[in-house]
Amino acid sequence: MTALVERLTTNSALNRLYHEHRDGHPLPSSKVLEEIVEIMRAIVFPGYFGKSNIILHSLEYPVGANLQTLRELLVDQVLAGLCFAQNGVSDESDTCLCCLREKAEEITMKVLERLPELQEILATDVEAAYNGDPAADSYGEIISCYPVIRVLTSYRLAHELYVLGVPLIPRIITEIAHSETGIDIHPGAQIGHHFTIDHGTGVVIGATCIIGNNVKLYQGVTLGAKSFPLDENGNPIKGIPRHPILEDDVIVYSNATVLGRITIARGTVIGGNIWVTESTEPGEHIVQNCRRMVSNSRGT
Repeated sequence: MTALVERLTTNSALNRLYHEHRDGHPLPSSKVLEEIVEIMRAIVFPGYFGKSNIILHSLEYPVGANLQTLRELLVDQVLAGLCFAQNGVSDESDTCLCCLREKAEEITMKVLERLPELQEILATDVEAAYNGDPAADSYGEIISCYPVIRVLTSYRLAHELYVLGVPLIPRIITEIAHSETGIDIHPGAQIGHHFTIDHGTGVVIGATCIIGNNVKLYQGVTLGAKSFPLDENGNPIKGIPRHPILEDDVIVYSNATVLGRITIARGTVIGGNIWVTESTEPGEHIVQNCRRMVSNSRGT
């Protein structure tokens, strides 16, 4: 056992696997982040998540209590993300815990102030899912049962943290949702209102995707990168736009693969099991590699 411990602690792979943690800096917690998402669901969808015995005229009390708890938990997790990025940095002035906590509190308040807007856009997502599925009997069924609403609640929170520059935490949140729903949305993706994914399992939306309004995807759709440009050392160049742009009123059916920085124009319908690597014209239908122009109707 002694020899085995020595091998594990001197292995050259540790250069890539070891994270230097600074004493006193908090660590991110997946369990707490799950709790944060659940509290956000209770705030955005009162009566469906969290306490069910609430009434409209006294709604401010449970919402206020949840907001306070959310603030406290989120500050700590944002701080943990900031500390995670700073650990190993030698400049103490950049890693002052008090400074990082102040920054975490500022970021958290910006996110909380966005909750009314997030609630409004999630309401449009619920509407899109309901209108797009004749099997749905009510908005309540959509909110309670449909994986797209669960993943979008997580994604829209994670996206706010992502654009505010919080390290690691947004990705943990979306990966928890990925494990829960089978839908993989990178927090960096930009998604408009009235967005829905029917069934959902196996959908992948890349980091630099831009998705417009009234867009619908089906299960197994990939919005991915076609290739990765390399630098002079042969390493992938990161941070460049490499995923598709989907304009308004686009439908992409099951198991379609859309790759590269191309534009799927307004009103385009992409059939199932299609490989798309070129931009489309407005209103175009793509079916089994045969492209034809149709009317501007969205189709079914």
